[in-house]
Amino acid sequence: MEFTIRKAVKGDCARLMELVNELAVYEKAPEEVTVTLEHFTQSGFGPNPVWWAFVVEEEGSIEGFALYYVRYSTWKGQRMYLEDLIVTEKMRGQGLGKLLFDRLIDEAKEKKFSGVVWQVLDWNEPAINFYKKYKARFDSGWVNCAIELRDQGEKS
Repeated sequence: MEFTIRKAVKGDCARLMELVNELAVYEKAPEEVTVTLEHFTQSGFGPNPVWWAFVVEEEGSIEGFALYYVRYSTWKGQRMYLEDLIVTEKMRGQGLGKLLFDRLIDEAKEKKFSGVVWQVLDWNEPAINFYKKYKARFDSGWVNCAIELRDQGEKS
């Protein structure tokens, strides 16, 4: 099989959202995907994009993507934050993840970011093993925190 990697374009967004939903099912949290296609598209291709992505295609069909944004660390400067690296279930194990991750590393170097950071679920052994091949450092010293603003209502 021959695969092509390219930057995502606006017309890819519907397919990317399909893959986001596939990932959410895999991660046992499909109800957590609340972003609309319109908001997703605007966030990547509107006047002030906040994310960028690479897609991997096989015969014109998008079979995976890697989406990132720029994160700023007061200690390290600009860093690439990998939000999602997704390969369709049927195409896993064929090197698409490696193609995407290698392209992300190249992008980070081209943009002179100080590093690449991401999260992985502690039970996702295939992903953990994949990242170990890159000599990734796993940091258990931090606890993830989040506030869902749509659930906040009035502050007391």
